[in-house]
Amino acid sequence: MKKYKFYLFLIITVFFLFNNSTVAQNPIILDQFTADPSARIFNGRVYVYPSHDILSNESRGRIGWFCMEDYHLFSSSNLTDWTDHGVIVSQNKVDWIDSSSYSMWAPDCIAKNGKYYFYFPSNPKDTIFGRGFSIGVAVSDKPDGPFVPQPEPIKGVKGIDPNPFIDKDGQAYIYWSMGKIYVAKLEDNMLELASEPQVVEDLPEAGLKEGPYMFERNGIYYMTYPHVQNKTERLEYAIGDNPMGPFKVTGVIMDESPTGCWTNHQSIIQYEDQWYLFYHHNDLSPKFDKNRSIRIDSLFFNDDGTIQKVTPTLRGVGVTGASQKIELDRYSYKSETGVSIAFLDTLNTFKGWKSILEQKDAWIRYNAVDFGNETYRSVQVKVLSQTGGTLQIRLDKPDGPLLSEVKIPEGTGWKTVDSSVSKIQPGIHNLVVVLKDDNPVEIDWIRFLN
Repeated sequence: MKKYKFYLFLIITVFFLFNNSTVAQNPIILDQFTADPSARIFNGRVYVYPSHDILSNESRGRIGWFCMEDYHLFSSSNLTDWTDHGVIVSQNKVDWIDSSSYSMWAPDCIAKNGKYYFYFPSNPKDTIFGRGFSIGVAVSDKPDGPFVPQPEPIKGVKGIDPNPFIDKDGQAYIYWSMGKIYVAKLEDNMLELASEPQVVEDLPEAGLKEGPYMFERNGIYYMTYPHVQNKTERLEYAIGDNPMGPFKVTGVIMDESPTGCWTNHQSIIQYEDQWYLFYHHNDLSPKFDKNRSIRIDSLFFNDDGTIQKVTPTLRGVGVTGASQKIELDRYSYKSETGVSIAFLDTLNTFKGWKSILEQKDAWIRYNAVDFGNETYRSVQVKVLSQTGGTLQIRLDKPDGPLLSEVKIPEGTGWKTVDSSVSKIQPGIHNLVVVLKDDNPVEIDWIRFLN
């Protein structure tokens, strides 16, 4: 019986670990809705503290509106493989929150004095805290918790989207929004205001502004925020020489979503000598933009410190190992015609997407695949083609070195096809898949085998 219990424990543990990690590009989390990503670097690892969208219904939330009851935490050491640390704070376990409000909106986290302070907004249940949103704090000894919520929200703060910032002199600040963007100094305990709240001046007067995120680079303080200039939010920034301003509106970080996602929300970090923009889009819920998914793309600065506008990508960032499942639908580039992307299952979008090559010489390219110094003998492709077809897998460009020519059998169901590969140059390469006839082929993923 003891041996049986041990094996049962082992199976459950492996299952838990397997189901709490994910490999993805954009969006980076594929098993749940995530939004409002606040990215932080703790102990050399990237931690992302997002909000967690769920579907409302008659018994929870307001139908057709944002619905959030808890916060998950995700972390990665390479921006490609993400670990879900599970729920770190829930509305049902915070004394001051109205647990029927489902209003745990954009959070953030910061470290000071060996502690981790997680800031989050929600609606209070007691009128002593006033109407509207308040902002609470949960404290932990580790970046992944356990977090212990304080019994009351921060006094003097009414609003959403808390963003803590610690300057080089050790002074901590907190920013938040409620129609406008506000700032105040924090006491050393990170739980109380040390100054009266003040409006961050000189930002655009017209249009909603929210989601402040402050960072400093080379003595320049960057106040970044979503702003509704027209109909939906775009990411903008202003710069100054003091964390409390004044700031000068400087430019746009990311344009409005071309597909009409109403919100966006950002954080910006430097990790291993590269700057990154974390943001969200409704990839997994294209018909309902209150269920969103977080993304990452590289961000660059001009010599004068201004930010180059970021164009959203499906490929995202990070390097994919050749032996991992390479999701070609998160492509870097594709031919102008003959390629389309679709959901594998329109009734369950969490299953992800597929690439469809539909005409001769159509191609799709996936950047940054790491072959290391391994010797790969075959390539495995999960495909579907009712007529059969021929794929060529090449390195770097559509007419680059040929790795394999894969004959796809005809049929109505998905098949996993193996094909031998020629010798592969070691290191990191772009991968290109080309259709060599006019027989359409759908591709779920490919990977290389030793």
